Amino acid sequence: MPIKLRPQRLSPGNKLARAAWNLVWLLLYRPSPVFLHGWRRFLLRRFGAKIGRGAHPYPSAKIWAPWNLTMGDHSCLSHHVDCYCVDRITLGAHSTVSQYSFLCTASHDYTDPAMPLTTAPITLGERAWITADVFVAPGVTVGEGAVITARSSVFHDIEPWTVAAGNPAQAIKPRRFNPSPTQSAATHGHC
Repeated sequence: MPIKLRPQRLSPGNKLARAAWNLVWLLLYRPSPVFLHGWRRFLLRRFGAKIGRGAHPYPSAKIWAPWNLTMGDHSCLSHHVDCYCVDRITLGAHSTVSQYSFLCTASHDYTDPAMPLTTAPITLGERAWITADVFVAPGVTVGEGAVITARSSVFHDIEPWTVAAGNPAQAIKPRRFNPSPTQSAATHGHC
């Protein structure tokens, strides 16, 4: 089923809020030491993000509009992730977005000469793993426990507990997940 992008206009208030966030990101968020995840959670929450316990937003992760971001418990936005949340981006508990990945919720309607902005949300299920340098398109849902392998591009929904690869990403095999009883739940989801 094709992804439905909806037209979107950004209000002057949205632009002002993003300018304030960019200043906070540049002066307080980005220069913070890697281990200060609590500080970055605090800053994101001040700008309307819904951030769960133990979430790991890394300092080099670029977040476009925090008020459109939800990070479940122990989820992770790793080094140099581009979280282009013009629309909603939701990370389920223990989900991980690895370095250099791009979560993109916006595009433009190229069939209209004015090329208006269009958006659709992205949802990552619990324990999903977006590995290094993956592109996730607007409107995509990556199911619970799914893994998208490095350098893939995801333009359609990925079923739960599936390993997907390629451009466009296609299911290649099921994901088998048997956590060891000695692993603590708190260690899952760290980048």
